[in-house]
Amino acid sequence: MKLELTKSPYLRIAIHIAALIVIVGIIVRIVLTCITPAEAGLSALSVTRALLLGVVNDVCFAMLIMLPLFLTFLGLSNAKYRPPLAYLILALLIAACVYVFCFHSIFHDYGGGAPIIAQIFFGYKLVSFSIRLFVPSIRASWRKITVLIMWAAYVFGILFNAVGEYLFWDEFGVRYNFIAVDYLVYTNEVVGNIMESYSVIPLLIAIVAVTALIMWISYKFIYFKGKEEFHLPQLAAVIGCYAVATAAALLILGFTHDRLRSSNTYVTELQSNGGWDFIRAFQSNELDYASFYPMLPPDECSRLYSSLTTVTTVTPDSTALRPDSVSAPRNIVLISVESLSASFLSRYGNTEGLTPRLDALIGKSMVFDSLYAVGNRTVRGLEALSICQPPTAGESIVKRPNNSRPNLSIGEFLRQKGYIVQYVYGGDSYFDNMGDYFSHNGYEIIDKKNFSPSEISFSNIWGVCDEDSYNKALSVIDKNAASGRPFFTHIMTVSNHRPFTYPEGKISMPQGKFKTREAGIKYTDYAIGRFLDKAASKPWFSGTVFIIIADHCASSAGKTSVPVYNYHIPCLVYSPCFISPQVVGKVCSQIDVMPSVLRMMGFTHLPPFTGQDIFHPAYRQRAFMATYQDLGYLEDDILTVLSPVRRVAQFAVNYNPDGTTTESPLPKPRHDLIRHAQAFYQTANLNAQK
Repeated sequence: MKLELTKSPYLRIAIHIAALIVIVGIIVRIVLTCITPAEAGLSALSVTRALLLGVVNDVCFAMLIMLPLFLTFLGLSNAKYRPPLAYLILALLIAACVYVFCFHSIFHDYGGGAPIIAQIFFGYKLVSFSIRLFVPSIRASWRKITVLIMWAAYVFGILFNAVGEYLFWDEFGVRYNFIAVDYLVYTNEVVGNIMESYSVIPLLIAIVAVTALIMWISYKFIYFKGKEEFHLPQLAAVIGCYAVATAAALLILGFTHDRLRSSNTYVTELQSNGGWDFIRAFQSNELDYASFYPMLPPDECSRLYSSLTTVTTVTPDSTALRPDSVSAPRNIVLISVESLSASFLSRYGNTEGLTPRLDALIGKSMVFDSLYAVGNRTVRGLEALSICQPPTAGESIVKRPNNSRPNLSIGEFLRQKGYIVQYVYGGDSYFDNMGDYFSHNGYEIIDKKNFSPSEISFSNIWGVCDEDSYNKALSVIDKNAASGRPFFTHIMTVSNHRPFTYPEGKISMPQGKFKTREAGIKYTDYAIGRFLDKAASKPWFSGTVFIIIADHCASSAGKTSVPVYNYHIPCLVYSPCFISPQVVGKVCSQIDVMPSVLRMMGFTHLPPFTGQDIFHPAYRQRAFMATYQDLGYLEDDILTVLSPVRRVAQFAVNYNPDGTTTESPLPKPRHDLIRHAQAFYQTANLNAQK
């Protein structure tokens, strides 16, 4: 049946899909606006801007994701069934099947499910093409079913993505970003986490029902019989128009993303298209610092960096130690706690009583009141605590192939001093590349694979509960102590993480609060208390320093891209026989913790860390905090943010009575602080890229 291009049901389907993307996009923006915190400062004008630019972005993105649909249209011609082209296609499909089924194919090199996917794909294509080639009467029906399935898949995907964007915004306060890209790699953990956290089955049923309703309503307007086919001139016209439209869409999306950003991060996120943001994040997992960020001349950068970093070769500050301490402890236990914002502790304003054990421990410890996490993901915290460097633009060093830092790693430094160095994690250490990273930097890996069945009382998709991890750590430490060698044991917790499940009967929570962030925090606190209680009975306890610190805050969303309040984390250094209880009020960073503790223990010649001993007389109060692309530097209550396309922004940081902060644009730039930020980040990033 000859097809008039202007009456093409296929083009009507494409227009219907594009219209649905725009309509759903508008609804999603309205919903996200309604759940955005009041402190975001959204005005009617800013919301209108977000909606209008959002429609433009959605139309452009619709053009991009039409590619599979237009590729399907390419096959809607009977020309491929005519000899000799038909037999050439059949021969190629047979050869492909022989290759993927009978030989070690290129897909095996990728590992995972790639070989099976390839076998299913080529097997299906061979069988389906053979049937259509030799049974011509079913071609029209086959074409109709294929197009309807593709159409339904688009409608389902649009609705599914809308729900996903809502859930992602609710969790992170942003559109899809590099976190979503990263999580695609760890399908088992992420799918398991989603299944345990949400009512997925009812949600999917609802999406399928709405998809069917939309298809039923729309089908009557398409006039699609299945007998229509494109002829070569028509195909050429469709492909040409689509190519031009796609090129224009790419230019417009790039322009709106890079040049039409709002000073309010929430507005920028609302006007964006989540799918396009996902693609951008996928493409920019690593950023070439010199290409995207403002640079200092190399000599100037080197001189300034040297002047900003102190020398850790003086004797320990006696005011930090107990006056009756005889000798420094030999052992270190570092506990990095998942998502423990400072705001969860009563000392920093919480009134829910979520951390009674940590609250009690504060009075017995050295407490850092103004310490800030370097990032918003676990790998950033692990990077800061293990190599004491500012965060890098793009991917963390933990996730990079060249992640070995033999001259900078805390683990390697202590191993060379005769220490037993271990990383204890209750999940699978392949997640976030932790196992590879720590094993290349002086640590022995102890993860879920090393737990016997009798050592696991409870687990979820992320790993064993914190109590099981601590019990495993105790048994490992007992063996270390029996060897007579000092030890450094880094424990990473997992329980304070969605789906917030934990063993029953451990904590009490109000009705309806059992699988919540608050419950996860309370159980984490309980497990830390139990661990310290058991450790106190061990002979190695008096010779050990315990460091309890968060890896990052529970949320990093805010009106600015780097809200200072959402990087504030607790840090307690507990060693009752060695360190005097005290409060340290100096502004400092996650990267300063280990150098400060090591020097207190008597290590005077440390590797060339950027992290510094905060008790050193020349210590300069500053902190680093960053997102994936925005690199923040806090000094003199001024936040300097370096961003791609060589942008620099500065904010005055005001500390509110409730413990939160408000960042307002700085009227007049502080060029000295911009240079400080450049020196630190330029040095760290260029070293990381070597």
